[in-house]
Amino acid sequence: MHIDLNGKTALVTGSTGGIGLAIAKGLATAGATVIVNGRAQERVDAALADLKQTVPEADARGAAADLGSAEGCDALVAAEPRVDILVNNVGLFGPHDFYDIPDEEWQRFFDVNVMSGVRLSRAYTPAMVEAGWGRVIFISSESGLNIPADMIHYGFSKTANLSVSRGLAKRLAGTGVTVNAVLPGPTLSEGVQSMLADSQAESGRSIEAVAADFVKKERPSSIIQRAATVDEVANMVVYAASPQASATTGAALRVDGGVVDTIA
Repeated sequence: MHIDLNGKTALVTGSTGGIGLAIAKGLATAGATVIVNGRAQERVDAALADLKQTVPEADARGAAADLGSAEGCDALVAAEPRVDILVNNVGLFGPHDFYDIPDEEWQRFFDVNVMSGVRLSRAYTPAMVEAGWGRVIFISSESGLNIPADMIHYGFSKTANLSVSRGLAKRLAGTGVTVNAVLPGPTLSEGVQSMLADSQAESGRSIEAVAADFVKKERPSSIIQRAATVDEVANMVVYAASPQASATTGAALRVDGGVVDTIA
């Protein structure tokens, strides 16, 4: 299958590292013009340099904006008023006991993980509908189905991504604009590597081996019995953004390694 996104412009939020940067590289490799986003200009610039080193022919530019507020989303839309592919990837995560999570932290997770995607989808999809083609992809998580006891606020936000994605797909029925959610499982992003750094240092083993042990312990239902790579997640997103995925909408596309124990 040859995916050709030439002539399409893609915005990937929160794409200065991890899964987001891998998605940006994947879309650029397929020929899309890619907009890299992060809160700080220096991180955006560094990500762009990394992307162009990996994909020398890439047509890419950056847009710094903090998407945890309506003002930040408005600033991004003002800078980049039209896109064909919107990947709502920006997100916060981290363990925090339910009884120790203050109201403002619940609100922060909601604003970044949920409302950024709501606001940007509301801003960008009308032009997609007018053009008769568009792709909106929400990066949810297997934690949206398997709510982690130590990250309830995170799990709730990822469940909300699924609800918004499915509902928006129905709202845009028949327009040529598809809306889907991609659900990664444990993925060897920079954040996970940082979380496992102490264990790796103590054991002297590779980060992949340490991550596999973590998956077997914390996500024993995993069928692949290891962490996914960021590129494996990006591959699903690139497909969902492609013309070939025109009959896939309202879907929850799992890249969870089989962690969610269901055939549905």
